[in-house]
Amino acid sequence: MEKSKVYFTDMRTRNGETLPKKLKRLIKTAGIGEIGFENRFVAIKIHFGEPGNLAFLRPNYARAVVDVVKELGGKPFLTDCNTLYVGGRKNALDHMDSAYENGFSPFSTDCHVIIADGLKGTDEELVPVRNGEYVKEAKIGRALMDADIVISLNHFKGHECAGFGGALKNLGMGGGSRAGKMEMHSAGKPHVNQELCVGCGKCKKICAHDAPSITDRKASIDHNKCVGCGRCIGVCPKDAVLAASDESNDILNCKIAEYSMAVCDGRPNFHINMVVDVSPQCDCHAENDAAIIPNVGMFASFDPVALDMACVDAVNAQTPIANSQLGEQIAAHHDHHDHFTTVGPDTNWKSAIEHAVKIGLGNSEYELIEI
Repeated sequence: MEKSKVYFTDMRTRNGETLPKKLKRLIKTAGIGEIGFENRFVAIKIHFGEPGNLAFLRPNYARAVVDVVKELGGKPFLTDCNTLYVGGRKNALDHMDSAYENGFSPFSTDCHVIIADGLKGTDEELVPVRNGEYVKEAKIGRALMDADIVISLNHFKGHECAGFGGALKNLGMGGGSRAGKMEMHSAGKPHVNQELCVGCGKCKKICAHDAPSITDRKASIDHNKCVGCGRCIGVCPKDAVLAASDESNDILNCKIAEYSMAVCDGRPNFHINMVVDVSPQCDCHAENDAAIIPNVGMFASFDPVALDMACVDAVNAQTPIANSQLGEQIAAHHDHHDHFTTVGPDTNWKSAIEHAVKIGLGNSEYELIEI
């Protein structure tokens, strides 16, 4: 297989060229203009950052991508799906408030925010997964699937389960509805925290299989009837319905790859990784630890797998920052000679790359072209 092209530029600015202008030059050089954008809806898949976290990408970078898409005749919107866990992005209203709080407003980015899986995270499309081994039909946010073109704009960083978060994580886990996220995290079925439950019956009303029941104003779920769709998680007003977190990190990564395939397959897609503020954990946390390495730069490619692989290699080539989680692990002689494994020794980032290659999403072999 021919190596995939990955384009790279560092964070240096010269001759008055700003970083957003440099990002525009990068993606144009990488060939984004080869996509026919005229009058087509363009989903720019991004992570808006959990309120309190300051490692997420600045909205200035989103604006740069929006400008290029509009210049090419496209109709862009910024999008993400609601979170499975309780936080500032668990429903569309809170999610949009969080996006605006973190600067992703139409005034700063020149496009609108659409939460892809709707108000309660239940607006999804069942998408067949080509070559899927773990997932046959992915539950993807409907607005994301309604788009004609998908662009992922990704903050490349560590992740406590997946090892790292890049294009695959942003597309796969980020593209899944709340039920889709449950499917990736769990091989089991949801259960009810009796202390939080108020017996409102919304879980019972939405279930097509009569699995929830209410006794003494408390709900319970019959796992013999439950099919694990996760819709009860989305409608519970007290966040009393919880997903099991019983899937291994390796299988989680494989499912992320398969969900990424569902998002990208059969339509134009393009991907950008910003290797800056490389925090050890995901931007879903309401806080962020110090960066583990110095800022590296911007990467772009039509191949999300090659893109993530190039960024892993670039991170591993960096000298760790001493006053960081990575630096502390190395100082304590816990160096695995792989920065993401050193930070998260129970993770295995390679499983996502290997499985993505296996199912035909992309190529781990790449040619790095510096501009």
